[in-house]
Amino acid sequence: MIDPLVQLAQPILRRINPERAHRLAIVGLRAGFAGTDRTSDDPGLRVDTLGLRFRNPLGLAAGFDKNGVAIGNLSRLGFGFIEVGTVTPRAQPGNPRPRLFRLDEDRAVINRMGFNGAGLSAVLPRLQRNRPDGVPVGVNIGINKEGSNPERDYPALLSAVGPWVDYAVINLSSPNTPGLRELQGPARLRALLAAIREQVPNRPPVLVKISPDVAPVDLPGLVETCVSEGIEGLIVSNTTLSRPPNLRNAASAESGGLSGAPLFRLSTAVLAQVRLLAGERLVLIGVGGIFTGQDALTKLQAGASLVQIYTSFAYEGPLLLPRLKRELAWALRAAGFARASDAIGSDAERLAGSA
Repeated sequence: MIDPLVQLAQPILRRINPERAHRLAIVGLRAGFAGTDRTSDDPGLRVDTLGLRFRNPLGLAAGFDKNGVAIGNLSRLGFGFIEVGTVTPRAQPGNPRPRLFRLDEDRAVINRMGFNGAGLSAVLPRLQRNRPDGVPVGVNIGINKEGSNPERDYPALLSAVGPWVDYAVINLSSPNTPGLRELQGPARLRALLAAIREQVPNRPPVLVKISPDVAPVDLPGLVETCVSEGIEGLIVSNTTLSRPPNLRNAASAESGGLSGAPLFRLSTAVLAQVRLLAGERLVLIGVGGIFTGQDALTKLQAGASLVQIYTSFAYEGPLLLPRLKRELAWALRAAGFARASDAIGSDAERLAGSA
């Protein structure tokens, strides 16, 4: 079972500096203090996609375990899959502190971390050693702030990590690395994906993680480029630079990417728009503001085959997973779906205009 001490630790962690709290959480997870979720997942939650079997559609988004130090113990908490990273070619410190801000009243976080991490040489051995049974592991890859060459770096990263993961994610959407989002434009994206296709012919499924701030007029070109270059899917979405007008916490004025509950409507609308453009040609993973099982179901109905959480896990910890799975199973049946896969894209038309 999940260690009851985790429930006591969460309020304490929320009272200290958020980046320090995150480091302590990783230390605790690495040591196995969180325990194990031994409950069986509802059979209706199983999803088969990307050539993989997921015991439930709830995954951990990249950014939490950047350096892959807690893969094994995270996989025991009840996630359907784990995504490590973002991993860059070389280690880098990221942006100056402070760079992570809680917006408690808004159930949100703003970060401008800047791909801080230990780099490929440190993460790769951990990916090689930690391959949990029954829980797919993906890796999110990105470029360094300085000295980068995307057409060189992304294929090299994918070639290195590909044999050791179940899928890989090309991160083109963090708002905290200068120039990164420009790679989402059709010309740059086509050149980058062509380089990956040509240089890494044997690879796991590859997805592209996009921004929720992509203009609707640019989405068709992005989708068609990914389809034509053989990409398997999209993750929708990363954090947003926009600020909803009803944010209450003073930290909302900080620069960086906003995640959490205020991102839900925007990210879900973009997800549904992508689903209407791509149909079943791309596998979609929905991210942004999931705090309840109903939130997860809405992402599925918008077009996601799988979903990921980050901010809600940072706020609530491992006890979130059993609750989310119970709520999602109940919400599916209440909506008339026998299986999670039955809900995929069922309400995309309406949700595409929900932002």
